Amino acid sequence: MPCDKWTELVDPISRLTGNQASNCDKLAHMTRGRIGARALRDLLGDWRSDAPAYESLSDRVRLLLLDGRISTGIRLPAERELAESLELSRTTVAAAYRRLREAGFAASVQGSGTTTQLPHGRPGLPAVTGTLIGFTHASLPATKLLSTVLDDELLDDYRGHFGTLGYDGIGQPELRAAIADWYGRRGLPTDPDQIVVTTGSQSAIFLAAKALVNRGDRVWAESPSYPNAYDALRDAGARLITTPVTVEDGWDLTSLEAVFQRSAPTVAYTMPDFQNPTGRSMSVHDRERFLEAAAAAGTIVIADEATSEMDIDRRAVLPPIGTLADAHGAEVVLIGSASKQIWGGLRIGWLRATPQLARRIATHRGSSDLAVPVFEQLVVSRLLPRSAEIAEERREQLRAGRETARTAIAELLPDWTFPPRLEGGLAAWVNLGAPVSSQLALAAHARGLLVAAGPRFGMDGAFERNLRIPIAADPENLQRGLEVIAELWPSVNRLARPEFESYAGTVA
Repeated sequence: MPCDKWTELVDPISRLTGNQASNCDKLAHMTRGRIGARALRDLLGDWRSDAPAYESLSDRVRLLLLDGRISTGIRLPAERELAESLELSRTTVAAAYRRLREAGFAASVQGSGTTTQLPHGRPGLPAVTGTLIGFTHASLPATKLLSTVLDDELLDDYRGHFGTLGYDGIGQPELRAAIADWYGRRGLPTDPDQIVVTTGSQSAIFLAAKALVNRGDRVWAESPSYPNAYDALRDAGARLITTPVTVEDGWDLTSLEAVFQRSAPTVAYTMPDFQNPTGRSMSVHDRERFLEAAAAAGTIVIADEATSEMDIDRRAVLPPIGTLADAHGAEVVLIGSASKQIWGGLRIGWLRATPQLARRIATHRGSSDLAVPVFEQLVVSRLLPRSAEIAEERREQLRAGRETARTAIAELLPDWTFPPRLEGGLAAWVNLGAPVSSQLALAAHARGLLVAAGPRFGMDGAFERNLRIPIAADPENLQRGLEVIAELWPSVNRLARPEFESYAGTVA
């Protein structure tokens, strides 16, 4: 499709949703391995700091690479093109590109321009001081129950599979039965034939997207949302359209219904319970409105329930969204994960669909993997029946993390706003009060703290005022990490003060 036709088709939706992703530069980024100057400018956001312009520019591009907002192997805009877009001199852009090449984040080939890459070995972070602390993954250590099932009986069962080929495209029967029982206990009767086991929930999202999305299809997703889900949907060829979900108000159902009615997305991706990163859960009323809108538009819903068991003290008793689907005529594919409940080292996820759709999805796995490791499946099949015990253990861990983060932020970072109703989930979507999330993440990298900037969870540089703080982190590391941020905050926050506005518009 020609670029002008693409823009003509998508721009009305962009205006309705506030999503400005669909322009020619971004189309080129997706289809020809390059990113245009306007698209890069949007991703850069408020990139200037009190460092020289070429350093600030190269640092922000490096952060976009580390965050995954720009892929490796992408050709950056020509120096003159980017200089004009950013109102800089070509010398400044050339110096920024040279700094990226020297740090291993770019390479130049004569006739091909400057292409992004990551340095060999550890991905080129600045020299760090002290022990590395990671805030980029919202996940918990292994449940204490894991060691209780690693016994001789499990090993004997494992040995019993040695006579097989070890390849099973849908999952071991005992695990699919355990997953079906898990759904049954949650009020959703399920047959094992409805289950496809995958290597983690991300693999399940990827498989569902590959089976359900054709290149160019419109796909709805929340904003902000789980960034790897955005990536999987884009890889399947989706044209993403979004509507907001906020800490304060949850889902904007009015905008969602308008988008569904107008654009009839092929697929909709949602996290109805303890949404990542906001932590919000859909009310029963919102679940019903959402499903009605999807059914009316003929949209298949991919409901990611990877965090559904991460309840701390949610006051409402909410039915799983799958239990409401039939009453509203909606088709829902459910995504689940043992990696969040049990341990990230057990790469086990699954999806639940109708038997026919489950078989259709399973046929697409050959290009990504052929089967799921047998041993991990046997482990999970023994632990899922004890999910209530695991949920209680997680509840106490997450409560401790939430209170550590809430207290530390109130004491060390009083300008920040901690979510007033964080009833569960693995992270807090904190408002910084200033659009400096990327700059803060970059400064934290240099201090040995890995933080995903707010825009990683949105599109087109949005959410610079937000930072995801993982309450699943060890409380001691959580406290230390927030202390590092508190030390950096005064210098980073200066960039948002009015006296810096004139600087932001200068030409270097």
